[in-house]
Amino acid sequence: MTLEQALTGISGILVTPFDSDDAIVPARLAPIVGRCAAAGVDALTVNGNTSEFYGLTFAEAERMQAEVPAIVAGRARVVAGIGRSVNEAVRLAARAKADGADAVMVHQPPDPFVSPRGVAEYVRRIGDTAGLPVVLYLRNAGIGDAAIAALTAIPGVVAVKWASVDLMALARAIRAAPGIRFVCGLAEPWAPPMTALGAQGFTSGLINVAPERSVAILAALRAADFATANALIGEIGPFEALRSEEQNGANVSIVKAALALAGKDVGHARPPAAWPVAPDSLARLRALMAGWSSV
Repeated sequence: MTLEQALTGISGILVTPFDSDDAIVPARLAPIVGRCAAAGVDALTVNGNTSEFYGLTFAEAERMQAEVPAIVAGRARVVAGIGRSVNEAVRLAARAKADGADAVMVHQPPDPFVSPRGVAEYVRRIGDTAGLPVVLYLRNAGIGDAAIAALTAIPGVVAVKWASVDLMALARAIRAAPGIRFVCGLAEPWAPPMTALGAQGFTSGLINVAPERSVAILAALRAADFATANALIGEIGPFEALRSEEQNGANVSIVKAALALAGKDVGHARPPAAWPVAPDSLARLRALMAGWSSV
């Protein structure tokens, strides 16, 4: 499958495993990657938000980028999340191709004083260094239509993971950049409305736990069977609701707790994530997973 085809499918965001000493253990991703590949997940992202990218040291991010492609071993396309200061981002981008990544995903800088033209220069430097297709991860549509159009016009940019609930801005962006692929960056629940507007595929943290469910949702959307897609999304609704607790601070924690319940130990979630999972939430997660025949 080509990268372009993979980007219209599921962009799975892998967790970062930790051991009891709080050290990263990339090898623990092997069974998760294997299940994703068997289910038909098209692309896997290392150093994304579900990977706790901003909770990793730079050296840890480098190591995850270096080791995960070998674990995937060609069974899916690998996208390397790139971010932090521009110099660190360029350093990660410079080695992404040699590490085995097929594309880089540029995190939208969280700097409180970010400027639209500064973001464009940030993306341009990363793309020039990486020598790989660039995927923009856009969480704040408030930078404006003109800035978004400028970002999608940067050479090397091939896709945008749209993680804003401003659907009218998404519609305008799609019309303004007909050669760019837009992907729902807010996971399965937001995929139907974004698909209706012209986006293709979606990001997913659920793939760490139950990739078959994500693949079934994608199949329904590709068939324009929105009734089935929405019914399947309803089944994962309680899981996503648990992830949204504590101001979304349980997002990664619930995924890691679910993996532990399924016998795949990937350790804890680091602060500032919510860990351990609250007892009531854990009880609801345990009951939910007991009803999921695919887990």
